Amino acid sequence: MKNFVFILLVLFLSVSCKKELVKEPAKLIEKEKMIDIIYDLSLLDAIKYQQPLSLDSVESNPAKFVFKKYKVDSLQFSQSNIYYAADYDGYKEMFDEINARLDKEKKSIEIKLKAEEKKAAKIKKAAEAKKAAEAKKKKLKETAKDSVKNKKVVKKVVLDSIKRTKRL
Repeated sequence: MKNFVFILLVLFLSVSCKKELVKEPAKLIEKEKMIDIIYDLSLLDAIKYQQPLSLDSVESNPAKFVFKKYKVDSLQFSQSNIYYAADYDGYKEMFDEINARLDKEKKSIEIKLKAEEKKAAKIKKAAEAKKAAEAKKKKLKETAKDSVKNKKVVKKVVLDSIKRTKRL
């Protein structure tokens, strides 16, 4: 009896493991296209989080634009997302790939921002140097004008050479 229960349990587990949890939808989005869609939607979510008012000026829903870009509808995306999410390892791989793309994009943007910051600092430094040079020039002109106006005449006193010799 124990053997029968054990065999039945093993048979049940082997059959249940083969069964898919979610049936494949009729219009399944390919995996690469799904990754692209999720990547774009992630960027939109990041924009909403960082600058919430930037997307308020858009009259339509930005997600609809992404679906239109990839020629899918929201129902098709939802069904495909549920299907891919049923396979945890595969879904995790998809998101790892999306994270790698986001990190790569982040690094390239950081490099561009650093270059722009260096350029702005260089321009600011040049402007400050120019401003300092102009201030110095202005100060020299003012000093020259003041020295001409306030110049005192000093009379030279010529000492007699005989008087000088007596002192020595």
